[in-house]
Amino acid sequence: MNSKGFHRRHVLASAVGMLCLSGFGAQAQQAQQAPLKIGVLTDMSSLYADITGNGSISAVQMAIEDFTAGRKTRPIEVISADHLNKADIAAATAREWIDREGVDVIVDVPNSAVALAVGNIVRDKNKVMLASGPSSSDLTGKSCSPNTIHWTYDTYSLATGTATAVVESGGKSWFTLTADYAFGHAMELDVKNVVTKMGGQVLGSVRTPLNTQDFASFLLQAQASKAQVIGLINAGGDTINSIKQAVEFGITSGGQRLVATVLYVNDVHALGLPVVQGLQFTEAFYWDLNDQTRAWSNRFAERNGGRKPSALQAGAYASVLHYLRAAEAAGGSADGKAVVEKMKAMPTDDPLFGKGSIRVDGRKLHDMYLFEVKKPNESKYPWDYYHVRKVIPAAQVWRPLAEGGCSLVKS
Repeated sequence: MNSKGFHRRHVLASAVGMLCLSGFGAQAQQAQQAPLKIGVLTDMSSLYADITGNGSISAVQMAIEDFTAGRKTRPIEVISADHLNKADIAAATAREWIDREGVDVIVDVPNSAVALAVGNIVRDKNKVMLASGPSSSDLTGKSCSPNTIHWTYDTYSLATGTATAVVESGGKSWFTLTADYAFGHAMELDVKNVVTKMGGQVLGSVRTPLNTQDFASFLLQAQASKAQVIGLINAGGDTINSIKQAVEFGITSGGQRLVATVLYVNDVHALGLPVVQGLQFTEAFYWDLNDQTRAWSNRFAERNGGRKPSALQAGAYASVLHYLRAAEAAGGSADGKAVVEKMKAMPTDDPLFGKGSIRVDGRKLHDMYLFEVKKPNESKYPWDYYHVRKVIPAAQVWRPLAEGGCSLVKS
C-alpha cells in the first residue's frame, strides 16, 4: 500500500504562524514564510495506536503551542502518517517527506525496526529523528547516529529496573515470551544479562509474532517450564492480550509470577485493576507524579477523550519542545547534525521529565520509576492506578556510555 494514502496534514492556524522566529538570525529572516516542518510518523491503526498515534500528534501540537506562546515565531507545520509497523513503508515515507515535503524532523516512530530504518534515512539526508516511541538500546549503541535523539526509555533501562526488582524479591528463574522483532530481541538480551548477573537464570524463551491474537501455545510452554517468572517482552496490544490469556489459563493463580517488561497506563486502563493489580514494572513517566505532570496531562486529556497520556506521548511532547529550543539557539540551521549537537549541549527542562541532559550517543538521561499497579480498593479517582515503589536515579538505570558500542563515543 502506498504510504501517500496515510498522510494527514495538521497545520497550526494562528497568528504566530505568520511571523518570523526571533533569534533565528538573518538566514531565517530571508525565508520567513518557509515553515519548520515536523513529521509525526506513528502507529494510527494497530497495536501501538493507543500509546502513540493521534495522542502523539496532540502532544507535538501542545509542544509547539507552549514554545510559541506569547512570542513571535517562524511558521511551524505538523504532518503525520501511519507507518503500519512496516519498516519499508516507514523508510519510504521518511524519504518522501524530506525530499518533497521539506520535513526537518521526524518524531515518535514507535516500533524499533521502523526507527532503525528511518534513522538511516534521516542520517543520509542530514535531518533529525526524535525517537520518543521505540525502545531498542541499539539506537544509542551499534546503530547510533549524530542525527538521532533517543528520548523516553530503552530496553536496557526497562530490563535493569524491572528485572533487578523481581530477582531481588526472589524471582530467580525466568521464561520469556519475546516479540519477534528488533525491540524484543534487544530486550531479551538485556533481561538475560541482568537476571544472570544477579544470580538468576533464564530457563527458556519463545519468539511470538508481532500483533498476534493467540498466545495460548506460547503461554503453555512458559507454564510447562516451571519457571518462577514469566517475562512478557512485548508491548501495547500484545501485552494486553498475553496478560488476559495468562489470567484465563490460570497461570498466575498457579503460582508463577507474570512480569511485564513494558507496560503503559493505557494498558492498565484497558485491562482493569482486578486483572493487573500488584504487577510491578519500570517506566519513565506517570501522569499523576506531581502538580506539573497532572496539569499537563489534564490539558492532554481534554483533547483526547479524557484519556491520560502514555509515557511515549509525554516523550513526544518533551523531545519536540527541546528540539524547538535548540533549533532557535542554532539560528534556524537546516543542518540536522548541528541542531542535534545543540540539543546535546543544552540542558533539558520540561514539566514532564524535569531537568536532564543528552549524552554524546543521543541518549536522553532522566530518572526512571519502579511502579506497582494498585488494588481496586486503593484507586480513589479515574486513572489513579500506580504506587511509586522506587525512584531509580539516572546514574543507575542507563547503560554506561562506554558499553554501548556507539561510534560517536571516543575511546
